[in-house]
Amino acid sequence: MDGTVLVADDDRTIRTVLTQALTRAGCKVHATSSLTTLMRWVGEGKGDLVISDVVMPDGNGLEMLPKITDERPNLPVIIISAQNTIMTAIQATEAEAYDYLPKPFDLPDLMKRSARALERKRIRPVERAEPDPEPGDDLPLVGRTPVMQELYRLVARVMNTDLAVMISGESGTGKSLIARAIHDFSDRRSLPFVTATPADMAAIEGPATILSRARGGSILFDEVGDLDEDAQARVVRMLDSLTSDAPRIMATSQQDLMEKMESGAFRQDLFYRLGGVTITVPSLRERVEDIALLTDHFLARTEREGAPARRFSKDAMEMIRAYSWPGNVRQLENAVRRLVVTSPEEEIGRGDVELVLGNQPEVEPLMGGGDSEKLSASVAKHLRRYFDLHGGVLPPPGLYQRILREIELPLIEIALDATGGNQAKCADLLGINRNTLRKKVTDLDIRVTRRRKLM
Repeated sequence: MDGTVLVADDDRTIRTVLTQALTRAGCKVHATSSLTTLMRWVGEGKGDLVISDVVMPDGNGLEMLPKITDERPNLPVIIISAQNTIMTAIQATEAEAYDYLPKPFDLPDLMKRSARALERKRIRPVERAEPDPEPGDDLPLVGRTPVMQELYRLVARVMNTDLAVMISGESGTGKSLIARAIHDFSDRRSLPFVTATPADMAAIEGPATILSRARGGSILFDEVGDLDEDAQARVVRMLDSLTSDAPRIMATSQQDLMEKMESGAFRQDLFYRLGGVTITVPSLRERVEDIALLTDHFLARTEREGAPARRFSKDAMEMIRAYSWPGNVRQLENAVRRLVVTSPEEEIGRGDVELVLGNQPEVEPLMGGGDSEKLSASVAKHLRRYFDLHGGVLPPPGLYQRILREIELPLIEIALDATGGNQAKCADLLGINRNTLRKKVTDLDIRVTRRRKLM
C-alpha cells in the first residue's frame, strides 16, 4: 500500500496496532484520539484515507462524515464501530462512508479494505436523502457475526434503489423486519409501508386496493410462496402495470421458491420479477456468537417494559447457545420473556432454562434436498435446472469454469471457517498446496477471518 492514513480512535491499543500494521504495509500514519485533531488534519489537506471510530471523547465520527465530504469530496473514510446494529451500517452508508466494519474487527480484512480504498477512486455516492429521525433501539436486528454484518451492508446498499427485493429465510429470522428497515431508512420513509398477505390478494380487486394504499411507498408481499395460482397471476399483472412513480416491491418467503417453480407451484415470471435483489437472512444456528448479544437485548427490553432485572448464569447461557432454535430469533425472544417472568431469582439458572426449553428438538433439514441426497445428485439436479431455464438455448460459453467456481467458493469458505482461518491447516484439509489456496482465496475474493480478533 502507498499513501497517508489518518487514524482516529480513543483506544490506544487500536491506534498502536493500526499504526504498526499500516506502517509495515508501506503507509504513513497519523493517529489521534481526538476528532478535533482529525478534522484539522483533513482541513490541512493531509491524508489519503481516514479510519475513524464512531464514539469519541469529543464527538461522533458519523456526524463528522458530511464535514469531511464537504472539505475533501474524494477522501475515503472507513468507519469502525462497537455499535453492532443495522442502524450503524445504514447511517455510515447514508453519511457516505467508503466502508464500515464492526468491532471487534479482523485486522487482515481491514487492511484489505484499506488497500482497496487507497488504490481506486471513491465511487460517486447517490444523492443524500434528508436526515433520518433518531432511530429507536427496539429493532432487534443486532449482531456482530460476519453473516449479519454482510447483511447490514447489503441492506444499506439497496435501500435507496428501486430494485425489487426478495427476502428469504427460516421462520422467525426477522425477514419482515429487514423489509421494514429498508423502507424506514430509505427516501420513501415518509410514504406508506403496506403488507400484502395471501388473503389480501385473494380478491380480484386486491392488487388495486394495495396499490392505492401504498401511494408510491413500499409494498411487501409477505410469504409470497403461499399465494395460489390466481393470486400469483394478479400480482404479475399488477407488476406489469406499474409506472415510474410506482411503490417499491418487496417479498418474503421461508419456502424454496426455486423448487416450487420447478414443480410448477410458483410462476416463473413472478419469480424473476421479484428477484431484483435477494437477501438471505441467516438462521440463529448460523450466528451462534450473536445469541448472547440478542439475549442481553431482550433482557434490557423486558426491564424497560417494567419487568424485574434478570441475568443468565454461565451454565444457563451455555445451554441457550447449544440449543438449535428452530423458531430462530422470535423463539429466543419468547423464551427470554418467559424466563424473566418465571424465574424466582435475579440470576436465571440452567434448571430454569431446561424447564422452558424442554427437550432439544430435532433440527429440520435446510431448504433443498434431504439428508440422504448425495452431493453429485444435488449438483446434477441444479445443472439440469440451469439448462432447462435457458429454454432450449445453450448457456453462454465458459460453463465449466463457472460451475467449478460455484463449487470451489463454498468449499473453501467452509473449510477456512472450520480451521479458524488458518490457511496452512485449510490447505492440508483440502489436500492442496498452500500457495494454490492463497491464489484461490484471492481469485475468488474470499474474506479470511482468523479466530483471534482485535478487541
